[in-house]
Amino acid sequence: MSIWTVTPNLEQMTEASKNTAVSHMGIEYLEIGDDYVKGRMPVDERTVQPFGILHGGSSVVLAETLGSMAANCCLKDRNTVAVGLDINANHIRPVTGGWVYGTATALHIGSTTQVWEIRLENEQGKLTCISRLTMAVTRRPG
Repeated sequence: MSIWTVTPNLEQMTEASKNTAVSHMGIEYLEIGDDYVKGRMPVDERTVQPFGILHGGSSVVLAETLGSMAANCCLKDRNTVAVGLDINANHIRPVTGGWVYGTATALHIGSTTQVWEIRLENEQGKLTCISRLTMAVTRRPG
């Protein structure tokens, strides 16, 4: 059973992300299921730290991007918007190249808050980061 109140669309997500940190970092949306959003990010000069491994902040940007896009497709009131309230991340293993893949799934979808879990994995499917994102649902500005 689908969790979406607005059907997510890969092309619309990509268009909305043009000229933002998302496009600058090379994040791509890959797949939408009944209850998840998947994407990926390159591990390259845009996303690594000085020691040549994936920057923890880059992992958090990917996690919040996927969770936030998904959260805004689960709103019960069209006059609201979901914005990041809190995010944490545990970095499990380093990544030195290739891609990291993320999957955002909802733990809680409420009328004032949402909680999302985002799992990041390397190209071999090994967990590299686990993140929990809390979204505040608030009135749309304007």
